Amino acid sequence: MLKGILAISGHSGLFKMVSNAKNALIVESLVDKKRMPAYATSKISALEDIAIFTDEGDVPLADVFKNIKEKENGGKAVSHKASGNELKEYMAEILPNYDEDRVYVSDMKKIFQWYNLLQENNLLEDLDKEEEVENTEE
Repeated sequence: MLKGILAISGHSGLFKMVSNAKNALIVESLVDKKRMPAYATSKISALEDIAIFTDEGDVPLADVFKNIKEKENGGKAVSHKASGNELKEYMAEILPNYDEDRVYVSDMKKIFQWYNLLQENNLLEDLDKEEEVENTEE
């Protein structure tokens, strides 16, 4: 689900990896569908590699998105523009044991903004399928 979805520092929104070039990745914005090169000098993070700190360890971002999707029945999450207290309350509902000292409001804003962007682009449909594949493999 999160494979090939990237966050690039200095650019808002999320990007889908389209192709490789000689010294860059070709990415497409999920916001305006414009393509651009992303060079190695940019800090590029794959969403599948991001995890959220909790009291018991790290929780993959995909699991946090699953919790939001279940809470909202596939709908949108709280707006990333909500107040800090609202964001903290919402985060406590979806991930009760998140580490309040290491997960900042700015992180929560990104999580909810990314979730809503993925939801708008119907890229969260794979969450359930991914879980089914994991269950059949076990």
